[in-house]
Amino acid sequence: MLTRLRHWWQEKRSSFWFIPTMMVLDAVLLATVLITIDATVDLHMVERWPLLFGAGAAGARSLLTAVASSMITVAGVVFSITLVALSLTSSQYTSRVIRIFMRDRINQVVLGVFVGIFAYCLVVLRTIRGGGEQTFVPALAVSVGLILAFVGIAFLIYFIHHISTSIQASSIIAGAAQETIEAVDHLYSEELAAEEDEYGDNDLWASLAHQPWVAIPARKNGYLESFDADALLRVAREYGTILRMECGIGEFVVAGRPLVSVANPDILDDEMTARVNALYVISRQRTVEYDVAFGIRQIVDIAMKALSPGINDTTTAVMCVDYLTAILVRLANRRIVTTHRLDHGTLRVIAKGPSFESFFAEAFDQIRQNARGNVAIMSRQLGALLTIASQTTDPSRRRIVHEKVQWIAELAERTIESPYDREKFASRLVRVREALVAR
Repeated sequence: MLTRLRHWWQEKRSSFWFIPTMMVLDAVLLATVLITIDATVDLHMVERWPLLFGAGAAGARSLLTAVASSMITVAGVVFSITLVALSLTSSQYTSRVIRIFMRDRINQVVLGVFVGIFAYCLVVLRTIRGGGEQTFVPALAVSVGLILAFVGIAFLIYFIHHISTSIQASSIIAGAAQETIEAVDHLYSEELAAEEDEYGDNDLWASLAHQPWVAIPARKNGYLESFDADALLRVAREYGTILRMECGIGEFVVAGRPLVSVANPDILDDEMTARVNALYVISRQRTVEYDVAFGIRQIVDIAMKALSPGINDTTTAVMCVDYLTAILVRLANRRIVTTHRLDHGTLRVIAKGPSFESFFAEAFDQIRQNARGNVAIMSRQLGALLTIASQTTDPSRRRIVHEKVQWIAELAERTIESPYDREKFASRLVRVREALVAR
């Protein structure tokens, strides 16, 4: 249930309707409270400040009508600007960063402010009575409506500034990187101990190779967004068996294909299949909260688009390499692979997840493959590898860095045509290798 609630909250947080709807309800509540105060408490506001609160029923109606009509018009303009920004961002960078805009709390709040003020004015308008009826003008509520109009103007000015800065490449890449780093801190908070074998006991995996496994099939198509690891362990404990994950976070799950395998075929029944499937959240798209690789993929896609012949924006690709370096530096000394979960010393769950090597490959391989002849990108990647290597003492991870350096050197040898550029890059490569050996 907790996993489902988290998934529900992430969906609502990424929507354009949830925050504005809450703000509309708050505005209606505020209008109701102020009208009740005006109707039950004589504040003598008109007598004390006639210039501020002395408008009659007709004036109050005209004021609130003007505010309401202008706010709903501005709300339409804000929505249109947001859609244009989403379209430009999708075509210029990648469609995967649209989710960042949709999750932007400022965009949601600005839309909610204008729609909320509109709803506030409607509620107050219907209570104003004048002419032949018993006159009632909620002076306090009308005055607050005027104040809210100025608040709306301030939000409009700030929104124009915000949207103009948020569509810049630096803001988009930094936002994606920050979201990914937060996911790293949440998912991989433990430090990797010195001389620790991150991949566990190889003899254990060899002994399980001939285990008779039976698959629990998935019941829907989509990307594996998250799962309840503690509940999966409890299921394995209750049935007295070992569960092996066949799909990792971020992988595409096909209905009818294995989702989890059970070590004891005799205990598998429909109830167990339903319980295990209920522990997995399978969605139409990947999310960053439990999938660091997807956060890396967003930045890599921006770099790939920048390196394409139609755009050829090396500066943006260099920025992507810089932020990818920051992410991998954060991962350099974190324990990533959790191959098994024990219950009082008994193996219960064999997990499937990413590794430092897979994150490294996700971040650098495709950019390197598309940087043919681009000295700036290859040199930047060399500097990034040197920075990452300086942050870890793990031998296996340092070997990965040395392999990446060799691949970049091989690419440069094949694709750099200018003798001057080749000599300059070779000098940079020698310095990086010397620094890696020294460390």
